[in-house]
Amino acid sequence: MDDCQHCGACCAAYRVDFSVQELESAGGQVPDGLTVAVSHSICRMRGTDHLPVRCAALTGTVGGRVACGIYEWRPAPCHELQIGSPACE
Repeated sequence: MDDCQHCGACCAAYRVDFSVQELESAGGQVPDGLTVAVSHSICRMRGTDHLPVRCAALTGTVGGRVACGIYEWRPAPCHELQIGSPACE
């Protein structure tokens, strides 16, 4: 996890779409206030829907010291991204 706390580039590069079932209001853990609706079944992390991309849950300075403000409750696409994977690089 230490690499992610110094880089954070993925949180400033990707659109993060996921099922509305992951929202707190639907019984999930992702805070509704950090998302925007895409459709009736898909939502997106606020800040990843425009340029420059920067997830609303990201704190700190990319390339310096960063953290995810909702790390324990982050959506599935964030869980799936692995340190050192091609998507990470």
